[in-house]
Amino acid sequence: MGRETWETRDWFADFLDAQNRHDLEAVRGFLDPGVRRAHRPAGAEAWIAETAELLHAFPDWQWKRIQLIVEDDRLAVHLRGSGMQTGVFQHVPATRRRVNIAAFAMYRLERGRIVEASGTDDAEQIRAQLG
Repeated sequence: MGRETWETRDWFADFLDAQNRHDLEAVRGFLDPGVRRAHRPAGAEAWIAETAELLHAFPDWQWKRIQLIVEDDRLAVHLRGSGMQTGVFQHVPATRRRVNIAAFAMYRLERGRIVEASGTDDAEQIRAQLG
């Protein structure tokens, strides 16, 4: 039997909290080891590595939930992400610029873990704002 909608909303709040605390081990617990990501390397390790790179470059990075839609085992999420670049991000030296991006993601869950993810290319938006 699947989760109730309110349980999935609570699950997502916990996932977002782990991301905003920059607790990569906690984030890993929300990911299936073989998570498939559209147009991105598969697997939880690739997801964690990309997140670690973002947090190294933007140590104050935070996500804010704008909208969350839950249907069965799927989530549609609109987030805003922001932070100041104080470290290298994808070969771009620190600029001390603050970026603010819109992110849209679709997740499919199994047993309380993300097994499929697709959405906007956050890194592309960040690079565009860094110049």
